[in-house]
Amino acid sequence: MPTRSEQTTNPTENIATFRNDGDFYFSCGIKAFKRKNFKKAEKWLKKAIDHAPTNALYLCQLSVLYTELHQYHLANDLLQKVLETHDDDYVDCYYLLANNHAHLGLFYEAKRYANLYLEKDTDGDFKEEVEDLIKVINQVMFEEIEDEDVEIDDEDEFIIYQETAFFHLEHEEWGEALQVLEDLMTIYPEYFPAKHEYAYALFQLGDREEALTLEEGWFEQDPQSLHSRINLVYFYHQLGLGTKRDYLYSCLENTYPTYDEKKMKLAILMAQIGQCQSAVERFERIPKGKAANYMSYYLWYGYALKQTGQHERAEQLWHKAKQQHPVIEQLIKAHQWD
Repeated sequence: MPTRSEQTTNPTENIATFRNDGDFYFSCGIKAFKRKNFKKAEKWLKKAIDHAPTNALYLCQLSVLYTELHQYHLANDLLQKVLETHDDDYVDCYYLLANNHAHLGLFYEAKRYANLYLEKDTDGDFKEEVEDLIKVINQVMFEEIEDEDVEIDDEDEFIIYQETAFFHLEHEEWGEALQVLEDLMTIYPEYFPAKHEYAYALFQLGDREEALTLEEGWFEQDPQSLHSRINLVYFYHQLGLGTKRDYLYSCLENTYPTYDEKKMKLAILMAQIGQCQSAVERFERIPKGKAANYMSYYLWYGYALKQTGQHERAEQLWHKAKQQHPVIEQLIKAHQWD
């Protein structure tokens, strides 16, 4: 005769286990994407990536979502992460990068990625699409286009140059930034920030003497330039010229710029030269909504927090930044701050 224990079944044995793995979140993201509920799709796909940060399928799908939302730089960040993690196992990323750069108006880069796709997969799934894209790029770049809607006017062209330079500077891609800034300085010489960004990128690439000579010359022409002062304080600090650095920095300590971008540049400088407590105070004055697009804000704010003993806040800030700027993790490692 069965005992009471033998007659009793486990009350939980028929309850379905709730799945909370990456594939579950990914499937939810795909469903939301197909319904064009992009906000929910982004939420679920990010959850999937949290579970498997290097899963190429998850990263590529989120990049496709960002492309759909015209957030091409974010899409490109994710695709670059896939290529860096998986090498050439996912050559379709080159096609997606070519497409995104074409949308940004960066036709040389678009053509470069398109050709890379054809080189690495001579009979790939997107071969026809890539060949058609190259034809369109060649037409836009080298032929007269009758359709006025396709032409880029001066204002649009300026914005493309400006945004592209900003992207490379934020990602610490100094060589790429220099190329764009050279064009920007030539075509739009009245846009003064470009020359200071050029000197900064030049210095970071190792051509310190030329960068210093350029910036000192510009400072002589305009001693009130905040751009020049910030660059020179940083250059003097890196070159060990403490007296010159301290003299110029003393003028910046009590400077409180009106524009948020200049507030940010000054806060970053303070972090870079070791004035981290002052840097934290300056970062805290910048409205978070204004800083969201600046990866350098999160990078150097987190560094300043760490240097002032606020490790938990720094990690929280960097974790938040990774949601919007995945590549920041690589920059943190490159700086050996992790």
